[in-house]
Amino acid sequence: MQHVAETGSTNDDAVLAAHNGAPHRSVFVTDFQTAGKGRLDRSWEATRGSNLLTSLLFRYENEDAFRFSRIVALAGRAACIALSGATPALKWPNDLVIDGAKLGGLLAVGAPRDRFVVVGIGVNVGWSPPDAVSLHNRAVTKDQVTPLALLAVMLNEIDVRLVRSDADLHAEHKAALSTLGQRVRVELRAGESVVGVAEDLDGAGRLLVRSDNQQLHVIDVGDVVHLRAH
Repeated sequence: MQHVAETGSTNDDAVLAAHNGAPHRSVFVTDFQTAGKGRLDRSWEATRGSNLLTSLLFRYENEDAFRFSRIVALAGRAACIALSGATPALKWPNDLVIDGAKLGGLLAVGAPRDRFVVVGIGVNVGWSPPDAVSLHNRAVTKDQVTPLALLAVMLNEIDVRLVRSDADLHAEHKAALSTLGQRVRVELRAGESVVGVAEDLDGAGRLLVRSDNQQLHVIDVGDVVHLRAH
C-alpha cells in the first residue's frame, strides 16, 4: 500500500503505477487530494485527513472490468456497515447514500488493452459537504471510524467478493440498490435525459428504465436523480 499525505489524484497515481508495472491489488491512499475527480468530470473535495480517499489497481484476463467497480462498491458498503453500524444503500451505478444523501462515490478508469482497471473510491468519514452525509453523522461509535480503519475492513471485504461468482455479485448489487422501483431522471452525457421508473439491472450492471411512453431504455452511463412519486 502506498500512503501519502497529499497528491493530485490517487486514480492518476494508480494509472501511472500500473503502466510502470505495479501489481494486481496495489492500493494508493492519501490524506488530501488537490485534483480529485468524481463521475462526469466533477471535482471531489474533502478536508485534509478527514475522509477515505483511495484507488485500487486490478489486473485481469477474461473478466469484465465492471466486475471490479461492483466489488469495490459492495465492499465499501459492507465496510461501512461493519465499522459504523450505519447501513448505506447504493444509488445506481455505485454511489453510497444514506437516506438519499451522498456518503461516497466511485470513479473507475480502465485500460482494456493493458488489461487493468483502477477503481477510486471516496467515502465521507469525518466530513461531508452540506448536502451530503458522513459516517460520523451516523456511526454508533465514532472513535473506531477512521479512514484507515475503514480501508482495512474494505480490503478484507474485497477479498471475500473477488472469489464470488458474477451471479452472486449481481444479486448482492440488486439487493443493495435503492434506485430500483424508483421514479428517476437519468441525465445523459449528450445533454439529454430519460424520465421513468427504474425497473431492473441487467447482467452487465446497466439500468433498465421504463419511460412514460412505455419505451425501455438501457442505461450504461448516466447520472440518476431519484424523483418523488406523484
